[in-house]
Amino acid sequence: MTVQAPIAQSADAAEIAALIERSRKAQAQIANYTQAQVDELITAMVWAVCRPGVAEEIAQFTVDETQLGNYEGKFLKISKKTRATLVDIIDDKSVDVIETDPVRNIIKIAKPVGVIGALIPCTNPEATPVIKSISAIKGRNSIVLAPHPRSKLTNKKIVGLLREAIKACGAPEDLVIGIDVPSMEKTEALMKQCDRILATGGGAMVSAAYSSGTPALGVGVGNAVITVDDTANLDEAAEKIRISKTLDLAASCSSDNSVVAFASIYDQLLEKLIAEGGYLVNEVEKQKLQEIIWEDGHVNSAIVAQPASKIAAMADIDLPEGKTFYIVPETGAGVDYPFSGEKMSVVMAFYKVADMDEAIALTNAIQAYQGQGHSCGIYSYSDDNVLRYGRETRTSRVMVNQPQAPSNSGNIWNGMRQTFSLGCGSWGGNSTNNNITWQDLVNITWISKPLEQHKVIPSDEELFGAVMSKFN
Repeated sequence: MTVQAPIAQSADAAEIAALIERSRKAQAQIANYTQAQVDELITAMVWAVCRPGVAEEIAQFTVDETQLGNYEGKFLKISKKTRATLVDIIDDKSVDVIETDPVRNIIKIAKPVGVIGALIPCTNPEATPVIKSISAIKGRNSIVLAPHPRSKLTNKKIVGLLREAIKACGAPEDLVIGIDVPSMEKTEALMKQCDRILATGGGAMVSAAYSSGTPALGVGVGNAVITVDDTANLDEAAEKIRISKTLDLAASCSSDNSVVAFASIYDQLLEKLIAEGGYLVNEVEKQKLQEIIWEDGHVNSAIVAQPASKIAAMADIDLPEGKTFYIVPETGAGVDYPFSGEKMSVVMAFYKVADMDEAIALTNAIQAYQGQGHSCGIYSYSDDNVLRYGRETRTSRVMVNQPQAPSNSGNIWNGMRQTFSLGCGSWGGNSTNNNITWQDLVNITWISKPLEQHKVIPSDEELFGAVMSKFN
């Protein structure tokens, strides 16, 4: 009998295997940490990056390296978002017994998963590695970060600061490890060798995560649609749409890609959006934008998270001073209406509808094309409209009277979990539709004790009632 020699491991896979081994050794050292020890670690990690002087340095470094977004947006993320995320989870019980259910007589015990493999996008490379790392360590895991090549130096800088903070607390630095020279091959190897994947990135990478054979938490495509009804405060709506559309130059997948306005307030809202810095394009300019935004059906990376002025120069548009985002009138949804899709830029489609029926139908049509399951928003002071919008749109999140981009992933003005990883449910091909946090990165042991009083199965008449007659 011929015995086949084992297939030689590639250099990339061997490099990742060595990182995984280091990561496992570090994780084993904190597997029995107390809640106080875990919370000290994540507190130190956040302070290491958000403290005055350092946050400013990171924000500028990120913009300089990636040439995506702007300093103001990056600073808000590394300085404020990381703080808010820490506040959001610091009081959560994540060690040992985390819940007792006296009604069902169940005790739940949290246990670490092991090594988390995290994919880091170049659009949010400053705060994402921090938030994913503290989420992992909150559950007593370790983490290996795979950055996009465009933001590898930012990732290295962040990882270095996190490791210093961990060391200062007397814990093993290898709880957080970064891939210094990233590649597709190394990322694929990481996804196959880690214990759970936390994937934030392009659709192809998320699909690869799901097909890796390792349990994966992935996110879907964003293409947020915002409805403004006839009960909205239009000054508030216009201001918050501008804030969301221009935050970090639309680097966020939650940026307002389409605004759907009731006909009765359409002209007024348009006027207010223009006053907020919006530029209404004509048909010729719309065609010019279309030609530079898409290449072979895909968003042109050269326009992603760029200033309106740079886009104007690329499209040969004479943009007036003070204009920071584009308003593109649109009428339909789907492949024949590319502006109905995600644009990853300060470009926003603008629609007119008669009423709530049309708004919901259009929203679902737009997101059936791109972004189904991710998120919607509505500016309305009608509880009936808000509830109906939530019921009838195929979405995981509906932000009400809030700027979409900074609200979807949690903020101080709402109760959403703080994260940069937004599950889109079955609509978006994801395993979850919640805001992903540490609770998705632990295993739970359920201890079940006998009930003091057993459940009683009622008589057939009580349990089945009128349906029994349907079988006579």
